[in-house]
Amino acid sequence: MTEAERVIGTPDIPDAEGADGATPQQPSESAGPAGDGTGGGRGRKKVLVLLGVAVLAYALDLVSKMIVVAKLEHEEPIEIFGEWLKFDAIRNAGAAFGIGEAFTVIFTAIAAVVIIVIIRLARKLYSLPWAIALGLLLGGALGNLTDRIFRAPGVFKGAVVDFIAPAHFAVFNLADSAIVCGGILIVILSFKGLDPDGTVHKD
Repeated sequence: MTEAERVIGTPDIPDAEGADGATPQQPSESAGPAGDGTGGGRGRKKVLVLLGVAVLAYALDLVSKMIVVAKLEHEEPIEIFGEWLKFDAIRNAGAAFGIGEAFTVIFTAIAAVVIIVIIRLARKLYSLPWAIALGLLLGGALGNLTDRIFRAPGVFKGAVVDFIAPAHFAVFNLADSAIVCGGILIVILSFKGLDPDGTVHKD
């Protein structure tokens, strides 16, 4: 402080380093809403990725089934790669790939539980690969659950539309494919130790 400032009573103005010479703390850009460093913005982006993948998987499954029911059901199978791959419309009251046709209601309940679990996981999601995997699972589960609810023979007992028929393999649909791909990706991420919150653990 100069002599003139002392006389007129002008207070000291702290410089850029602060009054005590310490560098002022800047807020972290990666901090979450509570400033805890959890990256709230990044989390929201991953949730948007999850929803985007789920909507895309669901839309492709829904549109493909609508086309199959309108154009292919009750018709002769269409050969895609000779005997190796055909489009053959069937109604499946069981789980994926025609398993357990006597437990349609149980599989419907399981699909609903899977959807609820994925929604709960989304609240602490900070991993892009996990967002994609869960999005595939969510879209596939919603696709088949839609059939269970709205198709014959009744609500929660509806038969799923399957049409992809490889040789010497069960007939399936795009929702089944999304579920399988999402499941495989989750297994890979688990082996690598990557958790949904973006942390890496080592056993």
